[in-house]
Amino acid sequence: MKKTGFGCAFAAIVLAVLMVASGAIYTVSEVDQVIITKFGEPIGEPIVTPGLKFKVPFLHKVNSFDKRILEWDGSATEMPTKDKTYIRVDIYARWAIVDPLRYFQKLRDERSALSRLDDILGSELRNTIAKHELIEVVRTTKDRKPAVEESLAEADMTGSIGKLIPIRRGRAVLEKEIFETAKQKLGEFGIELLDVRIKRINYNQSVQERIYERMISERQQIAERFRSEGAGEAAKILGDMEKDLRKIESEAYKKVETLKGEADAKATEIYAAAYDQSPDAAEFYEFVRTMELYQGMLDDSTVVLTTDSDLFKYLKAVKPLGPSSSVDAPQPVAPAAAPQAPAPRPRAAGAAGQ
Repeated sequence: MKKTGFGCAFAAIVLAVLMVASGAIYTVSEVDQVIITKFGEPIGEPIVTPGLKFKVPFLHKVNSFDKRILEWDGSATEMPTKDKTYIRVDIYARWAIVDPLRYFQKLRDERSALSRLDDILGSELRNTIAKHELIEVVRTTKDRKPAVEESLAEADMTGSIGKLIPIRRGRAVLEKEIFETAKQKLGEFGIELLDVRIKRINYNQSVQERIYERMISERQQIAERFRSEGAGEAAKILGDMEKDLRKIESEAYKKVETLKGEADAKATEIYAAAYDQSPDAAEFYEFVRTMELYQGMLDDSTVVLTTDSDLFKYLKAVKPLGPSSSVDAPQPVAPAAAPQAPAPRPRAAGAAGQ
């Protein structure tokens, strides 16, 4: 019984020693740095070298912090620029814990550090964006010449295509400004800010609609320029066609009138040669022409002439039919026609009056 009691006591002692030994030994890895605290207060200097370490069990607590480069990814935040354009900016940063003692005293853990990064970097981002125009936030390279299609540049009516608004600083300078200001503030917490970059910039929904409308308007102006140039070319072609058509018609009319004139001259020459052979032939020609004139002007027309008119010469020679006159009364006889005279060319005579 004594041996059994002694063995149990020995086992309890060994177990207690092992428990104490396990609480007194801890390991520091290559990627960690450790702060030992006693009742929540740090003791000694930070332990940054890897290896097996010792502490007072149950009194000392090991607080490990990562000494590698850590990442911070902010949420997209909507903010106005200097020209009152609302944009959503998404940024990210890289940081590291360089003073673990101060870091522990100020922040305690990584969750508090990320919250502080949100506050400081978000505030500096809003302040910087609010002090600059949108073009300064979007562009980086100064004096950059964009590639523009030649046809679009020629069709541009506003003169804005292919021309960029000049920038004074650019996005890279703004990122550097945010970095330098935030780095100084984060240094008070034992944090070294390594880099800050703008990841993405989006327009506000209402601003996007205005931008799209402006883009559509510019393209419509370019399309209207092409349409107007096409309409001008069409009008020019139609004008040239009309000009050529009138020229052809004019030349054809000139040729027709020339041929008519030559034909009339030839006919007159033939008539003159035929009816000027004797006085009887001339008198017969005059009679025939007068009858043709009567036929043209007395058909459903009212003519008012003086009795002394030469046009009445043959009408006055016609005797009216009286009650006692016979239907078969002799009619005025036309002058005898000249021998071998050609038939006269019929012409329509205009009425002397209505």
